[in-house]
Amino acid sequence: MKKKATEIDKIRHSLAHIMAAAVQEIYPGVKFGIGPAIENGFYYDFDLPSPISENDLKKIERKMQKLIKENIRFEKKLISKREAKKIFKDQPYKLELIEKIPEKNVSIYKSGKFLDLCKGPHIKSTKEIDPAGFKLTRVSGAYWQGSEKNPMLTRIYGLAFKTKKQLKEFLEKEKEAEKRDHRILGKKLDLFHIDENIGPGLVLWHPKGALIKYLIENYALDEYLKNGYQLVCTPHIAKLNLWETSGHTKFYKENMFPPFHMAELKEEEKDDYQIKPMNCPFHIAIYKTKIRSYRDLPIRYTELGTVYRYEKSGVLHGLTRVRGFTQDDAHIFCTPEQLSQELTSVLKLTFKILKKFGFKKLNVYLSTKPKKFVGDEKIWHKAENSLKYALKKVKSKYTLDKGGGAFYGPKIDIKIKDALEREWQCTTIQVDFNLPERFDVTYIDQKGRKKRPIMVHRALLGSLERFIGVLLEYYEGELPFWLSPIQVWIIPLGKRHLKYAEQVMKKLKEKGIRAELKDEKETVSKKIREGEIQKIPYLLVIGDREINSKTIRVRKRKKGDIGEMKLDQFIDKIKK
Repeated sequence: MKKKATEIDKIRHSLAHIMAAAVQEIYPGVKFGIGPAIENGFYYDFDLPSPISENDLKKIERKMQKLIKENIRFEKKLISKREAKKIFKDQPYKLELIEKIPEKNVSIYKSGKFLDLCKGPHIKSTKEIDPAGFKLTRVSGAYWQGSEKNPMLTRIYGLAFKTKKQLKEFLEKEKEAEKRDHRILGKKLDLFHIDENIGPGLVLWHPKGALIKYLIENYALDEYLKNGYQLVCTPHIAKLNLWETSGHTKFYKENMFPPFHMAELKEEEKDDYQIKPMNCPFHIAIYKTKIRSYRDLPIRYTELGTVYRYEKSGVLHGLTRVRGFTQDDAHIFCTPEQLSQELTSVLKLTFKILKKFGFKKLNVYLSTKPKKFVGDEKIWHKAENSLKYALKKVKSKYTLDKGGGAFYGPKIDIKIKDALEREWQCTTIQVDFNLPERFDVTYIDQKGRKKRPIMVHRALLGSLERFIGVLLEYYEGELPFWLSPIQVWIIPLGKRHLKYAEQVMKKLKEKGIRAELKDEKETVSKKIREGEIQKIPYLLVIGDREINSKTIRVRKRKKGDIGEMKLDQFIDKIKK
């Protein structure tokens, strides 16, 4: 069901029209694409007679403010498609849209001298717009209708709010978000990069970034093994017919990379292969290698499996939207009677793990049966009740998303709220009635009968790439001590202090602390400054005084010099 437009939606949509009217006056002969309201603002696509840059935005803004002060009314009119074609005879993109409209009549909006093909809704007049409540932000290229086969248009973006104060608050928040941008931090801290020659959305982890990923994986895997999960490892590709059986080629095709047609490459090969978008069919194949009894259940398989999903290049965003990523994936096979307990255990483990990473604000969503679904209604009812029971058992508040479940089962989504109150999808716990049916997964019950187990998909951290991106932004790069790839820098004041500095480093490493000796030919103040930029938790400065007293001078991240102390005292302090 289409969401009803709010007052701010109408203001943003109306500003898109006012921007188009301003562009029409400044650049005669412009051809118009579309101009919708979007989150926090609006945009409009133009085919301009000559290129423009962000330097031109102020000029367009001033013209818009002038038009707003004229109290222009938005007038809707319903006309025939034939009449619309006459009105827009010089506007090829509008003519293309008119052809696609199934109805006999179309609606147009008049705002001053500007006419647009539009369903609305809009505000009554520009009197409702605060002239200081909007700002044009950037210019970019956009293919007409999102297809690379179509012409490239110029897209102008704007922000819009009800008041100047709201706009200012948003811009301040954006400034803070820029400071925390994980893409900038990733480069500054030398953690990762994405090389367009290798492929968009494919991450290259540098040594420090790979170490963060390793620490997270090790911690998560250790927790899973302690909680009765069994580690499995599966291939990156499989025969295409596996994905046909699972239903991915039918229901998930647009998110999958094209299959490899092996016969075209090797004559002796008859089967086509597909790079994996998910791990679940492989885990099912492992389950099916034996006849399973009710006594064997629940069986919990976990894998840090790398999967590949096709995302359009326009939506890729650093680590948070990629084409190749590692999931802390797991699949639980259990009886209907065991479902509630398994879900409760998964939730307890989820909250424990997210707490370890320092996340305090979590939004929990329970999604129930959609209109189109597979499986028996009674089992759906039981599964939904099991999810509610588990949430109640762990005393978790949640928002009900009625009808928002997947076609194959209900689910719980847990979203992290970051330092800027933004939500990030993290944990997903999904009950699945579909794959056990498709792959004929069974177990033998107490009476010797074949029964279908319930399958639970769960990823607690989700995509590790996204999770690390969120972590970096949440902490502004200042990761908790246990996750910092380099925990301590040792800075000797001069050459004669080097031997003692090496002894300090040796002892730290023996205690499992990740330390580096900074003996480059640079000033101490420059090394300290660089340590602060690199967000190193502790800097240990060593000079004559420290050698004589067998101590170290400690600088703590964000706090500066916290004094002199014995090395053992420092080790005890940070180990706690």
